Amino acid sequence: MNTYFISGLGADKRIFSKLKLDEKINIIHIDWINPVKNESLSAYAERLSKVIDKSQPFALVGVSFGGMIAVEIAKVLKPITTVIISSTMLSTQLPTLYCIAGKLRLLNFIPARLLKSSNKLTQNYYFGTRSSSEKTLLSKIIKDTDPYFLKWAIGSILSWENKVKPERIFQIHGTNDKILYSKKATPDFVIENGTHFMVYQNAAEISGIIDKLHL
Repeated sequence: MNTYFISGLGADKRIFSKLKLDEKINIIHIDWINPVKNESLSAYAERLSKVIDKSQPFALVGVSFGGMIAVEIAKVLKPITTVIISSTMLSTQLPTLYCIAGKLRLLNFIPARLLKSSNKLTQNYYFGTRSSSEKTLLSKIIKDTDPYFLKWAIGSILSWENKVKPERIFQIHGTNDKILYSKKATPDFVIENGTHFMVYQNAAEISGIIDKLHL
């Protein structure tokens, strides 16, 4: 089964590097493309999906922002299975603070390069990194992220509107996620004490869940 992996906001395939999956799963990483000015999340997802081979059955796995992209692709292309990790399925399940920030257009007042700042608050509290290797990886990912892509992506999240739950979709979420948290969401699989970085930290457990879904 061709399974397309979509990384988090600004991140790349390094975030999936600790997953150990069944050899029957053909892992294909989707690389980010440059967004068009004022492009919506759904329009971007449609352009990004053009790399998918639609001639045979496929599955999607998306983490964080990549999970939202996977949701939008799944609504149109109908994959066999979609798995979203540390992500949000419906825009109504985004944190209230994000919705307020989106309506007030607060992002317009923040310089793109400022969004890239990586400090102990970002790493330890919001992402939940623990070991020095995790902190190093996150710092490298943030450093390699294009600041303008980052600002566009955050803006597209804040303005995202989706009320449709795609078919055959599964959500894996951590109880200690401080970035995409919601009391309204009912994940299919819950990782106790899982942080927003859990696809790397809890790779063995998440690998087991993905294998169990028979992608």
